[in-house]
Amino acid sequence: MSLSLHHARIVARRSADRGHANHGWLDTFHTFSFANYQDATFQNFGALRVLNEDRVAPKSGFPTHTHRNAEIFSYIISGELTHRDSMMSKGSATGASKDQFYRIQRGDVQFTTGGSGISHSEHNEHASNPVHFLQIWAIPWKKDLTPKYHDLTVSEHDKRQGFVIIISPLKAGVGATEKEEETAVPVVEGTIPIHADVLMGAAIIDNGSSATWVVGNGGSVESKRDRHVYVHLPMTNGGRSKIRLPDATVLGEGDGAFISNINDGDSLQIESVGVVEAEVVVLDSA
Repeated sequence: MSLSLHHARIVARRSADRGHANHGWLDTFHTFSFANYQDATFQNFGALRVLNEDRVAPKSGFPTHTHRNAEIFSYIISGELTHRDSMMSKGSATGASKDQFYRIQRGDVQFTTGGSGISHSEHNEHASNPVHFLQIWAIPWKKDLTPKYHDLTVSEHDKRQGFVIIISPLKAGVGATEKEEETAVPVVEGTIPIHADVLMGAAIIDNGSSATWVVGNGGSVESKRDRHVYVHLPMTNGGRSKIRLPDATVLGEGDGAFISNINDGDSLQIESVGVVEAEVVVLDSA
């Protein structure tokens, strides 16, 4: 166990204990209260409000619906998901610019600031393959922001070198001007900016190896103490992936862990202890 984590509190969230619904076209697991799954114990963790692990069948998906005052992002594990929203004009997904139409695939993260209100749809338009992705919502630091979307592609190679930061706070912070909102510079260069004191990262860890998440990225966050770090191991390898946390807690696929009493700069070492590699997602919030 990392000596810097003797103060941390780690509580496992087992996959079997999550909310679950299978609608035929959608097979979904809820870490937090969502839709018909409601549990007062699991409303949010810091700014993290929703973590759904979804599988959508071919030729189906979420019809157009409206979001307000949420930072919403999708992390694609396998398959492809086609996104349209009220800020885009419809067109052919093939060869169209991302300003018109966005089809996201493995390695892609699509991000929407719901703000004052935005309508979008998400469909799996593939003829035969399901799409498996994480749908994540964070609570923004300010209501009724101007809706905006971003996208980022993270390479498999980079994730195999260690944790890649994908999302980081908007550098201008809560008091951002209209111009600063438009330029949307993140604290961590090359990441998606979020209106929350939140970092998201991902790594692919070979079995027998480890990767280290530095809480708050050692200075990239506003709140330095009492961070809330959630570690999630998606269901990617038929149950063959496992990880071990610093207190010796072992997580299987679909499991997660709430880590509290942890501060900016603390090092969280995650070991891959299954028979195959493990793809790990970390959400680090105030």
